[in-house]
Amino acid sequence: MFRISQFMQEIAAPTALGSVRKPPGPVVIWNLIRRCNLTCKHCYSISADKDFAGELSTAEVYAVMDQLKAFRVPALILSGGEPLLRPDIFEISARAKSMGFFTALSSNGTLIDAVMCEKIRVVGYDYVGVSLDGLGATHDKFRRMQGAFDKSLAGIRLCRDAGLKVGVRYTMTQDNHQDLPGLLKLVEDEGIDRFYFSHLNYAGRGNKNRKDDALYQMTRNAMDLLFDTCWEYQQRGLQKEFTTGNNDADGVYLLYWLQRRFPDRVEHIRAKLRQWGGNSSGVNVANIDNLGKVHPDTMWWHYSLGDVRERAFADIWNDVSDPLMAGLKARPRKVGGRCGACAHFDICGGNTRVRAQQLTGDAWAEDPGCYLSDEEIGLA
Repeated sequence: MFRISQFMQEIAAPTALGSVRKPPGPVVIWNLIRRCNLTCKHCYSISADKDFAGELSTAEVYAVMDQLKAFRVPALILSGGEPLLRPDIFEISARAKSMGFFTALSSNGTLIDAVMCEKIRVVGYDYVGVSLDGLGATHDKFRRMQGAFDKSLAGIRLCRDAGLKVGVRYTMTQDNHQDLPGLLKLVEDEGIDRFYFSHLNYAGRGNKNRKDDALYQMTRNAMDLLFDTCWEYQQRGLQKEFTTGNNDADGVYLLYWLQRRFPDRVEHIRAKLRQWGGNSSGVNVANIDNLGKVHPDTMWWHYSLGDVRERAFADIWNDVSDPLMAGLKARPRKVGGRCGACAHFDICGGNTRVRAQQLTGDAWAEDPGCYLSDEEIGLA
């Protein structure tokens, strides 16, 4: 995850480089249920409105939570499918909070009415994230449900008014890029705390729709808009978090934005970006699916590292006899093509590996999602 807001703060008020922060354990995104009331176009879990056999029981979830706590996992992001369809979601969430995990809920928002919001408030989630793929009809088309946008926005408003930290998640494609400015205005007008911009990743239903991935220039325009907006908020003292995911070239592109706007800050931010280090799949972020299979992140559902019913999470996560995990944990990663020759490899770390694997069969090939030119990465 690329935290734009933190880098904007560094531009405004630079701080000393300091030592590299290493999280004690990975953030775990946990798909507790695969069932969902929607069938979204870019769903990585390819969910449906039906029960899926073999999902972890409440007791099994609790046992894994104990393992994660012992492994010093700092945060659980409880997801689905639609996690609010799981009957024990609030018991699981309350236990996570009592154990000291940063506990987040990742929902499509359509089920959050006043009664549901009160249950969410009582748990006291540290963060509630709701996906919006555009405004009105655009969102409804992506979510394949008439009225989904109005229901999701109503859920966001209820959570906001209940005093919860709430954010919007947005995945950009060629079919919804035109709605980004309007979404950013919505985030400001509605007093929403956070905006997460996700680049399309080729996994699950997103892989089947990769022909709809935003063209490189659309991506660059979107990043310019995000940087400009976040900087404007910084100047106005408006406290909002802007983050991006699934394309670590965003850090490098920030340097080119800086060259145009604040050339005197380029080297300082370059040093901070090196410290950030880019992609952390298989290192600082992990995924457990509804069946208990462990993955390097949520986009790797087609590749299982192991099963928490059979081995402890720590044993699975630390096992570098798996070739994918060995490669992801290597520093530096051994990546080929444009990524391997890139002058900014120490910033983005070779970007997300799942796009390369999905398109070429080789997880260590160049990332086809990099939107930087040969000149920008030092190849021309």
